[in-house]
Amino acid sequence: MYTIIVDRAGPMTTLQDWPGRIGHWNVGVPPSGPMDDLSFRLANIAVGNPEGVPALEATMIGPDLRFTADATVAVTGAPAPVTLDGEPVAQCAPITVTAGSVLSVGAVTLGMRVYIAVAGGFAAQEFLGSAATFTLGRFGGKDGRSLRDGDELAVGDHPPAGVARRIQYEEEPAIGARWELAVTVGPHSAPEFFTDDDIEALYATDYEAHFNSDRTGIRLIGPKPRWARDDGGEAGLHPSNIHDTAYSIGALDFTGDTPILLGPDGPSLGGFVCPVTVTTADRWKLGQIAPGNRVRFVPVRTSEAADPRSIGESRRSQYIPVISTGGDDDQGVLATADTVDGESTVTYRRGGDDNVLVEYGDMALDLASRARVHALAQRIEHDRPAGLIDLTPGIRSLQVKFDPSRIGQQTVLAWLRECEADLPSVTDLVVPSRTVHLPLSWDDPSTREATERYMHGVRADAPWCPWNIEFIRRMNGLPSVDDVHRVVFDAEYLVLGLGDVYLGAPVAVPTDPRHRLVTTKYNPARTWTPENAVGIGGAYLCVYGMEGPGGYQFVGRTTQVWNHRHPQATVGFDPENPWLLRFFDRIRWYPVSADELLDMRADTAAGRGHIQIDDGRFSIAEHQAFLDANADDIASSRASMEAARALERRRWSDGGEVSVARERVA
Repeated sequence: MYTIIVDRAGPMTTLQDWPGRIGHWNVGVPPSGPMDDLSFRLANIAVGNPEGVPALEATMIGPDLRFTADATVAVTGAPAPVTLDGEPVAQCAPITVTAGSVLSVGAVTLGMRVYIAVAGGFAAQEFLGSAATFTLGRFGGKDGRSLRDGDELAVGDHPPAGVARRIQYEEEPAIGARWELAVTVGPHSAPEFFTDDDIEALYATDYEAHFNSDRTGIRLIGPKPRWARDDGGEAGLHPSNIHDTAYSIGALDFTGDTPILLGPDGPSLGGFVCPVTVTTADRWKLGQIAPGNRVRFVPVRTSEAADPRSIGESRRSQYIPVISTGGDDDQGVLATADTVDGESTVTYRRGGDDNVLVEYGDMALDLASRARVHALAQRIEHDRPAGLIDLTPGIRSLQVKFDPSRIGQQTVLAWLRECEADLPSVTDLVVPSRTVHLPLSWDDPSTREATERYMHGVRADAPWCPWNIEFIRRMNGLPSVDDVHRVVFDAEYLVLGLGDVYLGAPVAVPTDPRHRLVTTKYNPARTWTPENAVGIGGAYLCVYGMEGPGGYQFVGRTTQVWNHRHPQATVGFDPENPWLLRFFDRIRWYPVSADELLDMRADTAAGRGHIQIDDGRFSIAEHQAFLDANADDIASSRASMEAARALERRRWSDGGEVSVARERVA
């Protein structure tokens, strides 16, 4: 083993492996890995490595690497000047390096990212089964960060998978400034969410890639949808809002009116619609789309999508145009049926060529639907088939992710329908349900700062600015902001999902509907949210697992829900896992000052903290009995809140915030 010294790191160079950190989507851990998996795999092939061993991904400008021993390296991806001791060398071919030599990769001339592999692969820090760097989560690769000048990288001892060779012309991906992306329709298309004109415009538009893009997602500039509905109901005031559901990498996610192509560091769960999804084989292109590039979506049939495991002609990556005779004509809905007990309905939606999204009931908040999701996930886990990758529950849905190279979507659909026929009645469901007591710094200074940043950098005229809590009060018709405080601290929040904006972040709902404050989400979303901020979006509460983008309305901040010291855990964390919360946990808040919270956060970060957790259970039958006993008061309370939201919706319409859907039907 020898080392490579990073003389110059470049602006964003990280260690990645392929396929990345899979199997943890359900707790908000993205796969990370190379954004352009094809170029990454080709770099490893060129030096004789297995395709997935750790290699470097460099964004815009590559590094200068000084070798302390003889080596074989290769550079692939975006075209860029590559020199060895000042002399030009070719990309996509093995390069023989002698001890003391310096390999330099300059600025890309087209595209966005280059990949550098070394025979034997790089040695890197693994976390949850992968060496892929997730910089936002601070794990994997080199200390969970991008490389710095002076870093030393150890070369690994991965056995070769073949001989070093030049990459053939038909294997090299075509890189340009105008992109065509093969997409499948779904999961959320017309006529439920978008109008037919919206979808037609989506396919006819050359979107522009925004400069504010990264590995989490590529923001696009294009026409504003007209929308097929006025709002998202309890999911939020904007028509893009839905009850939180799992996302697919490559999904076109409309966060309000802003379209974002979700990348390999993107969120696993969220409450926005996605009308189309880039096919698995075409997602490599997301890694090469540069700011200002043009992007066109081309619908293809799922059955005709290219094989993502291929690196040759069948991948079709050597052509920029997408050859297509049209997409599937099912508008993203694969099938619908009644549940086996006849008490609900089930809808199977397409999420790219590698996901089936199973949804229960109407587009409404119903804990019985979440119970069905839980029962289905347990049934699937009982005899997990080959090719299954992830099961990610949402509020009323379960995303089933599979490897399309090993198992077809229609086969998965048929098997899911068989599983559905085996499910018991949800009224009998009883699950473990701990009560987790967490501190809450109300209206914390960090959340005020985030709102101010949003006003200065994104938009200052948003209805929720300058104070989110006042907006929540207005949305729900409460007499004062003190009443917002009272409702939040009185509520018991049931955790229905994890990973709502990363790393074990819970999406939770009050068990008592009278405590369900309903808001809308930021439009467009924030670019910065403090770690462990607490917010409400739609009827749901979220604790942000880390710094990053976000859209929920702030109420305060709490302690960590993800343990970066793993496995040295604060009391309350499972020593085997870095996430604090579990599905069906119940959160109860107790008030602390901002200064007290800072001390508690410091103790938790140092492994000295303590979280009170009480064991218990949650019964659907008992919960339904509570709802029945309090039905009249619940209905009265909900009607009052809905009337206040109707007034706010009218104010929005009068101000032009959300008006096109209403104008269309007027």
